[in-house]
Amino acid sequence: ASALGRAGEKAERCLAELRAAGRDSPQRAALLKDAADAVYAYFIQRELCGLRRHHQIIREYDIPNEVLARLGAR
Repeated sequence: ASALGRAGEKAERCLAELRAAGRDSPQRAALLKDAADAVYAYFIQRELCGLRRHHQIIREYDIPNEVLARLGAR
């Protein structure tokens, strides 16, 4: 459970950094990769805990489509 919490916190932090950077940021590509990696790790942790549906988390965390596309989710 603590690993799930840490993974969720990291995903939130990376998504916040991505939003704060803006679309024209020179760091955007790196932040997008970090966010996709963190969200992927969070999804894996959720699945290991038996939580297989991510729709609510996608809405709750407001995960951008460009991050989900990197996961193959959209």
